[in-house]
Amino acid sequence: MSDKNIVSIEDRIPKLKQARKKKANRRLIFYLSIFFFLISIIVYLQSPLSQIKTITVHGNVHTTEEEIIQLSQLIADTNIWMIDFDSIESKIQSNPIVDSAEVNRKLPWTVTIDITEHNVVGYIKQERNFFPILANGVTLETGQATYNGNSPMLIGFTEDEPIKRIAQELNKLPANIANLISEIHWKPTEENQNKILLYMRDGYLVDGTIRNFASRMEVYPSIVSQLEPGSEGIIHIGVGVYFESFETNSSEGGESEDVSEELSRD
Repeated sequence: MSDKNIVSIEDRIPKLKQARKKKANRRLIFYLSIFFFLISIIVYLQSPLSQIKTITVHGNVHTTEEEIIQLSQLIADTNIWMIDFDSIESKIQSNPIVDSAEVNRKLPWTVTIDITEHNVVGYIKQERNFFPILANGVTLETGQATYNGNSPMLIGFTEDEPIKRIAQELNKLPANIANLISEIHWKPTEENQNKILLYMRDGYLVDGTIRNFASRMEVYPSIVSQLEPGSEGIIHIGVGVYFESFETNSSEGGESEDVSEELSRD
């Protein structure tokens, strides 16, 4: 073997020391990086950078942003990582107007609150104000000076229970039928406390009952399609389904047209 291929131990030791030193330096840099990373997290959590600066509310129509924030009990300077989302959402949903709520953090310091409110299914007029009625039967305490006509006016309803029940029924109605209702009058009798009279936007009256109102009212388009154009009268959707003409009542003593059999064949 040639002496040229022989590396003395003296020559190898510096190289080994240098390799070990590089390895130790890399290990030191790694541990220092982790250390400073942890330190930076601690500093961040203790600094104003991790505190809430902005709270935004979306989806509110009948509730104010201030009301929602007050319910959430979120305040500025609260640590954004210490938020109990489930607890906050539960607090917001304690408002009867709110159907659901979702709270999220948006870095670096914003919290967003997205809410869904119950539908407005009607209005009640008191003095000069109109008070919206929600799908869950709650009447809002804050009224409005104008009535947009998008939902029916409830007239003669003096008790909370009938209001709640008719609101739930109206919420079940398809939009194309609900939009045809102009007014709903509560007409309780000794025999039937649920009796109601509807004024429709297409000129007809509907005599019905609160009980199962939504399912009974679904036949309304079919009934109207079978009537003569321009005819005026009352459509009964109670025990039987029939049309009672105003003209017939005034001239011939009260003849009515039973359409229940035709509807059953449709």
